[in-house]
Amino acid sequence: MAINVIKAGLSTTVQDLGRPGFYHIGIPTSGGMDMLSLAAANLLVGNTAGDAVLEAVFMGPELEFTVDATVAVTGADMPPKVDGVEQATWTSFRVKKGQVLSFGFLKSGARAYIAVSGGIDVPVVLGSRSTYTLGALGGHHGRKLDAGDVLPVGQGRGAAEGRTLPDGLRRKHGMPAELRMLPGLYWHRITEAAGERFFEDTWKVAPEADRIGYRFKAGHPLEFVPREQPFGAGSDPSNIVDACYPYGSVQVPGGTEPIVLHRDAVSGGGYFMVGTVISADMDLIGQLQPHTPTRFVKVTMEEALAARADRRKVLDGIAAGLA
Repeated sequence: MAINVIKAGLSTTVQDLGRPGFYHIGIPTSGGMDMLSLAAANLLVGNTAGDAVLEAVFMGPELEFTVDATVAVTGADMPPKVDGVEQATWTSFRVKKGQVLSFGFLKSGARAYIAVSGGIDVPVVLGSRSTYTLGALGGHHGRKLDAGDVLPVGQGRGAAEGRTLPDGLRRKHGMPAELRMLPGLYWHRITEAAGERFFEDTWKVAPEADRIGYRFKAGHPLEFVPREQPFGAGSDPSNIVDACYPYGSVQVPGGTEPIVLHRDAVSGGGYFMVGTVISADMDLIGQLQPHTPTRFVKVTMEEALAARADRRKVLDGIAAGLA
């Protein structure tokens, strides 16, 4: 059972829910940038939430199926087509042996998730099938797909076609997008006025936005509280003696453009962190296109934990609705 890659799209990789547990030795979690959409796609086709899927960025691949399969496409609004006939997103549909799955132009969002009944059956590396391209680890030979690749597909009964996820369970962002952030250990390094402006500003997603991190521009530069830089911290006030970077942390090199570290980010370095985007909003970042207006919203730890619980309820609701 296999899928032949006719066209690979702009950047299509194999991803699942990631490989937690190795960040302390410099190996990031990887996995889908939008975990909710990835899990929903799997459940629509009868897989477990964590099976491996294809994550396609901005442009979809063209895939020839050598076996009948149930397929679902979630996340970005990138209309799937079977032999040229458009199919609904967030809905399971059948692709028969010999048919070709392709995609129309991107309408909204940034990343589409393509689930196939049985899952993409690449080898498990450190507990995950996710691709970490910087380390050439996991996925299909540790890289994004190329034309001519052959993807193995696992055994799966497949759910019935026509299963769909209610619109209310499909997360969408408003304008401007809002990212809830918990101020971090280095918040005291900026002035009170700079901290207020950081949350008042409307930032824009920069073109330098990928699986490693999302850069934001168009806000005010940060002002730093004067201090004598400690030995090993460098001369710029945004430099610190090396520290660990948590998933979702917001570093601001030079105090100018915040970068939210995402699924494939390094685990430490010498830039100070103004805070951390809460886990409940990290999926949203993966669907932001360049130039999207975005605001950071200050929250407390209690609010962050409540948002995490709410996200868990959404995932449970998706699973229950498709059981």
